[in-house]
Amino acid sequence: MAVVNIRRDVDDKFYRYRMPLLMTKIEGKGNGIKTVVPNMSDVARALSRPPTYPTKYFGCELGAQTSFDEKNDRYIVNGAHDAAKLRELLDGFIDRFVLCKSCKNPETDLIITKTEEIVRDCKACGERTAVDMRHRLTTFIVKNPPKNPKKSKGKKGPADGNTASNGGQHAESPVADVDAEADAGAESDDELMKRIKAEAAVLTTETAIAKEDWSADTSPEAVRARTKAVEASMAAVNLADDESDEDPDSPYSQLGRWVEENRDVGPVEVYKKAEELGIAKKHKSSQIIAQTIFTENALTEIPKYLPLFAKLVTSEKHQKALLGGLERLVGVTYPDLTAAVPKILMHFYQADVLDEEVITQWGTHVSRKYVDKETSKKVRKASEPFLKWLEEADDSEEDDEE
Repeated sequence: MAVVNIRRDVDDKFYRYRMPLLMTKIEGKGNGIKTVVPNMSDVARALSRPPTYPTKYFGCELGAQTSFDEKNDRYIVNGAHDAAKLRELLDGFIDRFVLCKSCKNPETDLIITKTEEIVRDCKACGERTAVDMRHRLTTFIVKNPPKNPKKSKGKKGPADGNTASNGGQHAESPVADVDAEADAGAESDDELMKRIKAEAAVLTTETAIAKEDWSADTSPEAVRARTKAVEASMAAVNLADDESDEDPDSPYSQLGRWVEENRDVGPVEVYKKAEELGIAKKHKSSQIIAQTIFTENALTEIPKYLPLFAKLVTSEKHQKALLGGLERLVGVTYPDLTAAVPKILMHFYQADVLDEEVITQWGTHVSRKYVDKETSKKVRKASEPFLKWLEEADDSEEDDEE
């Protein structure tokens, strides 16, 4: 297999950083034509990056859909693209996401900081240089950080955060940590468990009953009444972290009102407000913002706020909450937008905020979680053209592989 310099602008034949020459194979025909990169794994290994990253980069640059089958080592870009074009794009990927900005060596690790910024940590010169976060690939990297199959025991991570590695990469905010933070209010499992146990100890039936003055009335009815009161208190503890947006004093209600009153402030200020209320990482914030930030002109407003949702939506749970907010927006607040559901979904899908599997599951299962059943049916019915488009795209790929 041919080998080239990772920096193809370097002519030195003794240049130490080398990679396999990217190869391509055109498969299928008509609307189902696609470009397979048979040696993507080898190229990515030489760059110390997951093969999904350069493949997705190609899709972003070409405006084409991509698909990965890591188990069978297949990396695909829809459409017919010659090898020379993809090699040029690979040079761009290397420059933006591999080479150190300071010394131009490819001996770097990608680090995702706690603020979800991406930096290149150079092992050659020691410099840390930031990646341009305006590129669409950064959203994919943040949502798909390098996996961490093994954690070293008895060792702490670097001072600026925990790391996860895959081919020499590090991620200071693994997916598991993001989800835990979203669902546990930024508390670790141990801290959360300690708090629950402490509150439960105070509110156990025996302790609460022991503190009561039972001398006044010890009849069975009085005992049952006191016991029910204690049980209600314990239930309140369990629901403490699941504040309803119906509560006018909950942070979600405060966020919703603030967004409706300040729609023109822009995505950055909306995110700062969610952070100020302590719910930026909560999945429910995606729902609240989606149902309040847009007006009847949602189709023209969505592109402006896609970067905000790309930062907010970090898990499948967040995606489902976002869909719930959109369901309320078009099903309750602005019913005239129902016909625009396919275009709305396309915006979020093309920005990699919503995944195909999540959209398909949502579109084929009626739910009363966010709206009434009839409204849910109506919104999902409107989404059918988009769901059909997704299905036909998958079918065409399967036919080509047979």
